[in-house]
Amino acid sequence: MAFESNNFNVVKKTKLQKGEFNVECNVAVTCSKILTVSAFASVANSEVLNGSINYSGNIDVRLVYMTEEGEIGTVASTCPFTSRFEGDYITNGQKAIISVKVIDATVEGVSSDNIRINVNVEQSGVLISNVEVHSIASHDPDVCCKTEDINVIRFVGENSENITVNSEFSVREPIKRLILTESQALVKGVESGVNFVSVSGEVVTRLLYLTENDKFETGYVYDTFKEEVELEGATRDSQVEGYAFVKCDGVKTEIEESEKGVKIKVEVPLLLAVKAYEEATVTVIKDLYSTANEIKVNTESFDMTVVCPMEEVEGKIDGSLTLDDEKPRVDKIMFVGGNNVVISNSYINDGEINIEGIASTTVVYLNDETNTLNSVQIDVPFVITDKFNHDNIEGILNVDAIVCDVDVVVKKGREFYYDAKIKASVNYCHPVVSGVISEASTLEAYPEKDYGMELLFARAGQEAWDIAKEAKIKEEMLILQNPEVVFPLEEDKNLILFFQKVQ
Repeated sequence: MAFESNNFNVVKKTKLQKGEFNVECNVAVTCSKILTVSAFASVANSEVLNGSINYSGNIDVRLVYMTEEGEIGTVASTCPFTSRFEGDYITNGQKAIISVKVIDATVEGVSSDNIRINVNVEQSGVLISNVEVHSIASHDPDVCCKTEDINVIRFVGENSENITVNSEFSVREPIKRLILTESQALVKGVESGVNFVSVSGEVVTRLLYLTENDKFETGYVYDTFKEEVELEGATRDSQVEGYAFVKCDGVKTEIEESEKGVKIKVEVPLLLAVKAYEEATVTVIKDLYSTANEIKVNTESFDMTVVCPMEEVEGKIDGSLTLDDEKPRVDKIMFVGGNNVVISNSYINDGEINIEGIASTTVVYLNDETNTLNSVQIDVPFVITDKFNHDNIEGILNVDAIVCDVDVVVKKGREFYYDAKIKASVNYCHPVVSGVISEASTLEAYPEKDYGMELLFARAGQEAWDIAKEAKIKEEMLILQNPEVVFPLEEDKNLILFFQKVQ
């Protein structure tokens, strides 16, 4: 056989279609008023099938409410859910990166012992697959091949690991009650090693507590983590990605009192997920011809995905809200809760990355006239920009973001001013299109030469390969019989070929 298979694999990332769905969560609690609602979504399991990705997850809901006796109470509840992606491009054996974000959580109904909450969730993600590219090789002595080395990217594999980040927060004043704990995680660095991927990042936990003097206080706990996740096949030269997910239902807090003050100990369980890609060199046929037969050649274009190093983006969010006239006046802000950020769009323009989204929080305030606690949600649209080292607008951006240092003040009793910091990690990849000879077959044989010499009219700029291909002879024969000629030709030239005529 003149030709044989020389196939190879390249990685291709495909964006999963973004969508939204609603989950009804029921929280068993008896209360007189809901003050804040916090909701976080996470993926627990997923399965990629032909035509669909089925996955399940949990929504962690935390409520701050007032009891019928006028006390502040809190409750946490976990609500399971299932969802899916569908499409002809989804096939068994592919890997998926699934992201779920809570867009909004709204109290839909309150009964004597149950709160019904409608949680609006956004799903998005990326599909990863190793795609086989058809290529050929030939060892036929009559087939002349010009080869080249091309660099390709292949998916090596993935793995995950559970870790726990332990933090402490010191308070001088005795604590009456811990009201709310909100933990977020962000990856800040990913490095590859031999059979492992190192993931480092930051965990930010916001604590809301009530002191013995019935004063609401907020504190932020910042801690870092660095963990090596085993991944067979990874090397120091691998391109890697890392993600960190807080397992909200497993966050634990403990108050420890001593003569020196109070310590709040926080345990935050994280799921670290890593993926690795390798660059390899593949030798393919760039051009070919036969000295004995006509050849039919088919070419195939393919695109592969280049994974770029993760980048960090930080910025500031600020905005304002004016209370509706029917809302009671604000005489004192008691606390804020339910901090959240949703990235609605991200794109590259003129060497900069632009990240758009909405930051939200719920403000609980006191009205002196009615002596009641009231709450209002503040939504602040934002756009942050930063320099970006890539400019391929066809690339895929995956942005994870957290907000911290949230501060809200009020002026004139009706105007809220919101201020916060945003931190984001950006995973970026882009397609590269190339092509190879994917198939070739021999056709009818050339007629036998019935002459012993041939004159070739070669043009300036031609290489020896080009001339030999036109003459249907081996390149070595052309060079050997014209030793004084330098290629590529500087001018038009007549070349003579001699053939051994068989009697």
